[in-house]
Parts: sequence; structure tokens; C-alpha cells
Amino acid sequence: MNNRLLTLASVSLLSLNTAIADVDVPIAAAQQSFFNNLQQYCGKAFLGKIKTDTPKSDGFSEKLVMHVRYCDENQIQIPFHVGDDSSRTWIITKTHAGLMLKHDHRHKDGSEDTLTMYGGLTEDEGFAQVQSFPADSYTKQLFVKQGIPQSNDNTWQFFLYPERFSYRMIRLAREFQVDFDLSQPITAPKAPWGYED
Repeated sequence: MNNRLLTLASVSLLSLNTAIADVDVPIAAAQQSFFNNLQQYCGKAFLGKIKTDTPKSDGFSEKLVMHVRYCDENQIQIPFHVGDDSSRTWIITKTHAGLMLKHDHRHKDGSEDTLTMYGGLTEDEGFAQVQSFPADSYTKQLFVKQGIPQSNDNTWQFFLYPERFSYRMIRLAREFQVDFDLSQPITAPKAPWGYED
């Protein structure tokens, strides 16, 4: 898949998100409970800390902040700030096939990174506290194109408990997890790169 097709896929995804924003999309009960429970934190930001990083990766030693910045009936956007790096936004969208997770990666000028809009779709109902997103076809093609085919086996997970939200990525020989303390909201950061306050 060439760059133009990848860009078109990203644009199509964003267009789909816009198109369904005003229509409540029905999903499985556990997924809806998870979505509703996460929405209650909309507008709030929380500090995080690395729980697992095996093998250890670079770039996550600075202050970690998640900000549940935007919510509507069908989408939640959560920027993940790492120090002064505001390039990452997790986007959870309700679709007729289940919940979809995408990672929107931007440069400081707001332009898309070459590695962006990757993620996956839930394969089962999951739980009100846990949702899993195995890499989808678009993501696997993107990872191959970027020379990281080992990431094709990625599964992303969100855990949501009364005082903890966790983002986890797992694959063979690789695990990364960051936990956020929901009991202590902090001042919300500025908009992530590519978005506006």
C-alpha cells in the first residue's frame, strides 16, 4: 500500500468518525459499559507511571499524562503526553462491528506522522473493565511498509478500574504497560499536536 492509499485510509477513517458522530451506534453491553465508564472522566487529566516495559524502550522516562479530552456519543479522544511530546492521541470509536482503537500520531506542526492511525477492532464483547484490540489489516500493512512486521502481532488493551486506567500493548517477547491514577486529577495539558483548544 503506498503513502497515498495510507493517507486516504486515514482520511476515510476520520470521515467515518465525523459521519457517525450524531448517531448513537449500538454495541455490545460490556463495550457500552466500558465506554460509559470512561466517559465519566471526560475533561480530566491524570498522571501515569510505567508498570511494565520489557524489553526496556527509550522515550518514556519523562512525565506521563493522559487527558480524556473529547467525548461524544460514539468517540473518546485521549491524548497521551510524554514530557513535552504531545504527538500521541488514542481514539476509541463505537462502530457497528464493535469498539475500534486508533493511535493518531502527529508532528509538532500538526501534520501526520508516517506511522499513524494504527490499531484494531475488538473481536469479542470483552468486559466492562477490559477491552482488547488486536492489530487490524490496515495496521499490519502499515507496519510491514514501515519495516516493523514484528508489530503485526500487537494487541492493545485498556483496563478501567475505579482508581486506575491502564494502557497495555503486548506481543511475543514484548510488553508495555502504563498505569494512570484516576483518584488524583491534575491540571489538563494543552491540546495535543494537530488539535486545537
